[in-house]
Amino acid sequence: MERLQNLKRMLLERRVGFMVDEEMSGTHHFVNQAGPEGELPMSFRVNWGNRHMRKYLNPLRKTFLTNFVEGEVSVAGLVENAPCRGTLELRYFTEGKIRYQFEFKDVDRVAYLYVGEKVGIRPWNLPHSHTTCYGTITNLATGAEVSKSILHFELDTLPSFIQSFRLA
Repeated sequence: MERLQNLKRMLLERRVGFMVDEEMSGTHHFVNQAGPEGELPMSFRVNWGNRHMRKYLNPLRKTFLTNFVEGEVSVAGLVENAPCRGTLELRYFTEGKIRYQFEFKDVDRVAYLYVGEKVGIRPWNLPHSHTTCYGTITNLATGAEVSKSILHFELDTLPSFIQSFRLA
């Protein structure tokens, strides 16, 4: 019933959009003595999508294949389940990559920027290129690099990823 009400609302607003839930996990390490040494766990759980498919799919718009992202990020030694918000850009046709970019704050309200990319996307390597994300965290105020990471979309989460697709 809720999905039907969402569809009715979208049609009244003269728009159709979508959302999907994604989880990525892996490891990170601090750089420039910004935190403890060694490989530490990192993950994020976000929902992403776009509320205006017509604008989203228009290659003449600046927002072509750009999605909103919001959720939570955990970076061992820095934050645990911190709210995050930003964008996800599908740069398939221009750069052959997917780019996540979101901001979050630690308990002291210090703001950080995460930029992660799934790179080298080609039709023959989708299982690797769509599941591996190379990222960097920087201090938003100073621009100093804080951490480097490699995160993975685990294929056993694919069914829940697909099932999470919904109109928004």
